[in-house]
Amino acid sequence: MNDVDPNLVEDPYPLQNLIGFRMRDWSKDYARFDLDLRDELMNRYGIPHGGVYAMLLDTVMGYSGSYTGDPDRRRLAMTLSMTTNFLSRPTGTTLIGEGRRRGGGASTFFSEGTITDEANTLVATATGVFRLRASD
Repeated sequence: MNDVDPNLVEDPYPLQNLIGFRMRDWSKDYARFDLDLRDELMNRYGIPHGGVYAMLLDTVMGYSGSYTGDPDRRRLAMTLSMTTNFLSRPTGTTLIGEGRRRGGGASTFFSEGTITDEANTLVATATGVFRLRASD
């Protein structure tokens, strides 16, 4: 499943290539990325490391407030604060991160994020405050 306009998909950045998450949907106030679980992402208990959840939540929430719909007018967001809640472990093999912009103004916005798996197990949630970077 990939619902994002291919003209809007940016080339993966180095961390994205390393970890392996993929953009699946991006629209006004919404972003979705998926990540297939593999051994390198697990902690010593054999479950995904909490930092993997935090990274995916940070990504989807930041993207949710950065959409312009114009590939020539990109916006970048910086995380000002983020609160993450670890709820359970996945029962599936793919993490699905979704971010939703919930409010804000011209330069700062608020977002909520969730991580589920393909079995619809809610794994983690987050809220965050983000600042849009000034245009170069």
